[in-house]
Amino acid sequence: MYHGYFNGTIASTDQLTVGVTDLSLLRGYGLFDYFLTYNGRPFQWDWYWERFQNSASRMHLRLPLSKDETYAIVMKLVERSNEASRKNGLATPIDVAFRFILTGGYSADSISIEKPNLLILTEMIHPVPAVQYEQGIKVILDDYVRDMAEVKSTDYKRVILMAEAIRAARASDLLYQKGGEISELSRSNFFIVKGERLITPDKHILHGITRKTVIQLAQSDFQVEERSVLLSDLYDADEAFTTSSTKKVLPITQVGELTIGNGHVGPKSKFLLERFDELVQSW
Repeated sequence: MYHGYFNGTIASTDQLTVGVTDLSLLRGYGLFDYFLTYNGRPFQWDWYWERFQNSASRMHLRLPLSKDETYAIVMKLVERSNEASRKNGLATPIDVAFRFILTGGYSADSISIEKPNLLILTEMIHPVPAVQYEQGIKVILDDYVRDMAEVKSTDYKRVILMAEAIRAARASDLLYQKGGEISELSRSNFFIVKGERLITPDKHILHGITRKTVIQLAQSDFQVEERSVLLSDLYDADEAFTTSSTKKVLPITQVGELTIGNGHVGPKSKFLLERFDELVQSW
């Protein structure tokens, strides 16, 4: 059983309720963030909190709790998860995913922000199938740029609307581009490798924490370039991959009908995934 927090109450997630006058329901006005624990510790907590705070500021939503108060709740929820695992006969603690959701709150006139609501939920981690790391994934191009891309808003209707097209193409995700300039995938960041250069878009993107971690891990072995990435860059890329909390470093071997590199998972992607796994194992 997974637990969560809402307006001062900690309970199982199926007992937490949000009222129907919340602006997240009436106007789609809300933001979220998502991170994992490793060895019972929130991964890159300082960076995630900073991004959550920045998203709230950009959307004019006041955070009801301080960083320290929120961390204390997170650790209480980690302990609840550990208690549940012990009751189920598991000797070792389990790691969980955390989802923070900050909504516009209840609104008397259905438009004005009065007092935001904060939900903190624990969830099961859904790992990427091992075969995708071995074979890489296919993505399809989409002529689209997310509104307020720097904010992790709850507006994900584009990828939901495109779900049928993704399935029809036997692909895993969308790769957004506009005017020939690549930004990101629907829920993750994008990298290409050219020789010893590691290149990632720097505009119209959510600044991912896994992206930031990978850039940091790569500094000693790659020439890292944060810059505009064009569709034409794909034609001579040796490798491509995407990064996110659940994907970690996930190779991309095909974009639409274009094969990236030799069509196989490349050594640089494997190397960075190993680096990332080493980091989280000792977290």
